[in-house]
Amino acid sequence: MSTDLDALFMARTIALSREHMRAGHGGPFGAVVVLDGKVVSEGWNQVTSTNDPTAHAEVVAIRRACTALNRFDLRGATLYTSCEPCPMCLCSALWARVDRIVYANTRDDAAAIGFDDAPFYAEMVRAPAVTMARMDHAPSDEAWEVFREWAAKPDKVEY
Repeated sequence: MSTDLDALFMARTIALSREHMRAGHGGPFGAVVVLDGKVVSEGWNQVTSTNDPTAHAEVVAIRRACTALNRFDLRGATLYTSCEPCPMCLCSALWARVDRIVYANTRDDAAAIGFDDAPFYAEMVRAPAVTMARMDHAPSDEAWEVFREWAAKPDKVEY
């Protein structure tokens, strides 16, 4: 259900996507993180300008929001984005515990202009042995010991 505030925040998201696309910072994507009716952070695609394949608008906005709020948890926040999040961005939002995602363009719209994430969506449901990037399981007692140590660590910060 869209509200007037949704329209306002989406307009800002779309303006960011246009402004930074035109400035040559990256693809036509923008994102805004909102908490308690206020913009906490903004992000735009910076993949090509920073040579960082993870610098999608949503990830940039999530990183900035967590820094601004001095926490790794964005419960209560809404992520506005100019396009349906790719698998990486969706997982990032879920890991950040974002409560709601509002997007404008769909993944099919993105595919129509050359941003086809279909192979990555398909990859998410494949078994590790048959992924696009070869994955080899190399069991390690030492690695498992680190996990056991974490599990027993009394002062750990769970996330």
